[in-house]
Amino acid sequence: MSRNAVDKATSIDAQLRLLAPKKLSDDDKLVEYDALLLDRFLDILQDLHGEEIRETVQECYELAAEYESKLDPKKLDEIGNVLTSLDPGDSIVITKSFSHMLILANLAEEIQIAYRRRIKLKKGDFVDENSAATESDIEETLKRLVHQLNKSPMEVFDALKNQTIDLVLTAHPTQSVRRSLLKKHGRIRNCLTELYAEDITPDEKQELDQELQREIQAAFRTDEIRRTPPTPQDETRAGLSYFHETIWKGVPKFLRRVDTALKNIGINERVPYNAPLIQFSSWMGGDRDGNPRVTPEVTRDVCLLARMMAANLYNAQIEDLMFELSMWRCSDELRVKADQLHRSSKKDTTKHYIEFWKKVPPSEPYRVILSGVRDKIYNTRERTRHLLASGFSEIPEEATFTNVEQFLEPLELCYRSLCACGDRSVADGSLLDFLRQVSTFGLSLVRLDIRQESDRHTDVMDAITKYLGIGSYREWPEEKRQEWLLSELNGKRPLFGPDLPKSDEIADVLDTLHVIAELPSDSFGAYVISMATAPSDVLAVELLQRECHVKKPLRVVPLFEKLADLEAAPAALARLFSVEWYRNRINGKQEVMIGYSDSGKDAGRFSAAWQLYKAQEELIKVAKLHGVKLTMFHGRGGTVGRGGGPTHLAILSQPPETIHGSLRVTVQGEVIEQSFGEEHLCFRTLQRFTAATLEHGMHPPISPKPEWRALMDEMAVVATKEYRSIVFEEPRFVEYFRLATPELEYGRMNIGSRPSKRKPSGGIESLRAIPWIFAWTQTRFHLPVWLGFGAAFKHVLEKDIRNLQTLQEMYNEWPFFRVTIDLVEMVFAKGDPGIAALYDKLLVSEDLWPFGERLRSNYEETKKLLLQVAGHKDILDGDPYLKQRLHIRDSYITALNVCQACALKRIRDPGFQVKPRPHLSKDIMDSGKPAEELVKLNTTSEYAPGLEDTLILTMKGIAAGMQNTG
Repeated sequence: MSRNAVDKATSIDAQLRLLAPKKLSDDDKLVEYDALLLDRFLDILQDLHGEEIRETVQECYELAAEYESKLDPKKLDEIGNVLTSLDPGDSIVITKSFSHMLILANLAEEIQIAYRRRIKLKKGDFVDENSAATESDIEETLKRLVHQLNKSPMEVFDALKNQTIDLVLTAHPTQSVRRSLLKKHGRIRNCLTELYAEDITPDEKQELDQELQREIQAAFRTDEIRRTPPTPQDETRAGLSYFHETIWKGVPKFLRRVDTALKNIGINERVPYNAPLIQFSSWMGGDRDGNPRVTPEVTRDVCLLARMMAANLYNAQIEDLMFELSMWRCSDELRVKADQLHRSSKKDTTKHYIEFWKKVPPSEPYRVILSGVRDKIYNTRERTRHLLASGFSEIPEEATFTNVEQFLEPLELCYRSLCACGDRSVADGSLLDFLRQVSTFGLSLVRLDIRQESDRHTDVMDAITKYLGIGSYREWPEEKRQEWLLSELNGKRPLFGPDLPKSDEIADVLDTLHVIAELPSDSFGAYVISMATAPSDVLAVELLQRECHVKKPLRVVPLFEKLADLEAAPAALARLFSVEWYRNRINGKQEVMIGYSDSGKDAGRFSAAWQLYKAQEELIKVAKLHGVKLTMFHGRGGTVGRGGGPTHLAILSQPPETIHGSLRVTVQGEVIEQSFGEEHLCFRTLQRFTAATLEHGMHPPISPKPEWRALMDEMAVVATKEYRSIVFEEPRFVEYFRLATPELEYGRMNIGSRPSKRKPSGGIESLRAIPWIFAWTQTRFHLPVWLGFGAAFKHVLEKDIRNLQTLQEMYNEWPFFRVTIDLVEMVFAKGDPGIAALYDKLLVSEDLWPFGERLRSNYEETKKLLLQVAGHKDILDGDPYLKQRLHIRDSYITALNVCQACALKRIRDPGFQVKPRPHLSKDIMDSGKPAEELVKLNTTSEYAPGLEDTLILTMKGIAAGMQNTG
């Protein structure tokens, strides 16, 4: 290697050292981790593709780092010149390299966070730079409630065992990383963690280093691009894999920690195994809103798939439990049952079992009982498998478990017997874990929600009223609709027969309800109606469930999303509760879903956040007035523009009394991996939700003062006006948006099973919230998040400068306002108007440049005002760790941004001339050319070779770097 090459090889390291010249604390190993992974990767890159490719990557990186330090746009042009001169194969290799380096930086970051967290726990020290605000340790929370807030331990225990958190996994198309890669990333993470273990020997270190290189290379050599869109069944399988890998074992492990935390505040009881602390639901295969690929057959398949998986997981564990419960002492109650079972079992051997395949002797009574459980679980799994494969099974239903009570009964009997014989400590081992799993996951693993748009139900009702010859339901006013629905709900007659004329859409709605009627009722959760506005929307679904013979009707949940719907929601709910039939039906409980994404797209983040806050307060008042317990179901996305942000803060900033021990939240797309991808992440997720929900109920946040409310109302009007005047009223905004961002190309990523638009034609209104946010996140301009804030602040400050003091007081004292501002500040930390300007220069027609400049000066002004309100000198003043992490990522992202803008230019402008330089990649296999072969992976592109893949790789890389897709 020449002297020059050696210098070059160390330059990225040097750049990294410059980026973070000093540690932020003794336990700060982030730069060290990052440098190690980067070194390994660059060596691999050089081995595979030669020195020139490595040098080109370093050159781009250095230019990007120079740009980041001086914000000199000339540096972006220089990167552009390097990248546009590459041949297609080299272009893919270099884009892939930057994308890969960003993923490695993210892994380094995760390990650093986990490492610091363990150190804090060892010291028992939670009060560090920001964990108090964003972290909720269950033990710390219980101690704070008892010692600082003077709650009695019994009060805390009662509140805890009566609270329920239902986490709803949704397949929103924002997980842009393939599962094959997620698994490899997990192994890289494990290798790096073990490499830094204190008791590691030199040989182990060498072996781990080799394994680390192997995994980094395997990930780099895997095609990152999904070549076909996933089906809803694929999404379900991906979602369910988290149960298998972390959630299944994570729940009992977490509940044990809760037991320990309770013991440490003087409660000598465990959380009852049937306390519904954590529950899981899913939308995968049930959410048909705007997704024609979710058919009734898909819904049936995913329910059976989840049931089969649950039976599989129980089956894998039951033999371990049989090994453990080898005792012979038991209660009379259990002995009688065991003798009955022993006498009634026909076979002496069961050859399809590995262990305990011969008949268990009566001297091992627990094993006799558990072998009965094992037989039923085995049959349950096999019957489900047959039904899934062929729709038919010879195993009779009575040989299986049909409800969870049958499953719990023999396990409870074992538990009672062990306690009665003085073996409580044995009972509180694996048996308690198993009981908790059965209580949490049941026979269905997750409960599937069904979501459908209200218009589709109106279509069905319209077809029925026309068929009955009584007019058009669609044209009736609300009062007439209600009157007719109630008369039918109070009556008994069937409304229609098989001869009802049906369009495909109508058949789809009715067939879905028939699937719900056919499958066991514990497979399902809620029936969510999107775009719900009136009581008739809810009553129509109640009537349809009855007509389709759903034995245990699903609870019906209206979803309010747009700003106007949120404003009208309390009145709609009051009208619904005033219907006597409905009040009798719901038994004092109602769930309402509020949507964060569409409300943000409709009015901007500021007004949406405030309207969501007020709507919740009003909805709770209405429910109280009618004596109904209301559960709020929060439809949050991963990004700030779609209601995302740290869980702990999000919960603690909800209005007082709106959670009240029951919370449902969607966990969407890439957030599923961030929450459940690893055992420690799963543990922390369960802990955060549990602790923050408990704290919100027992120590509610303050209610805003009347003058704060007045100021918020005034600002929201200004913010909405500003947002809409640009997004909806500026005549050429849509044209600018489509030119300045990769929105039109987003669909090529194949990251979801549903189309990116609700209606194929139409402007911003019909665009789904995810691609809308995705496009602005890619260009680092984040327009939907901040637009409106600046105008609102400016308005109230110009009106009266004393308002600044009020705003600062709101920021310091009111969690809701603080969280809203902090999240936007975090987005500004990830933003860069200079990058957005590059997209404008390359992609937007010149007559629209002044519009882009206007938006960028609005961005700068908003940022300045936001810092003033927060009382910060600089962005992220209060969070040096986050600042450091973003700083490390920036140079990689900048290189990818330039690459993306250039690729878009070449795709959209066929006349754009580039001077290609000779092929760089020196491939180790002379016979085949891996870099050239990369171009051939995409056989269907209508663009010049390699361009589409380069573009998709930049999208995935930037999404990884921003840690958000949509």
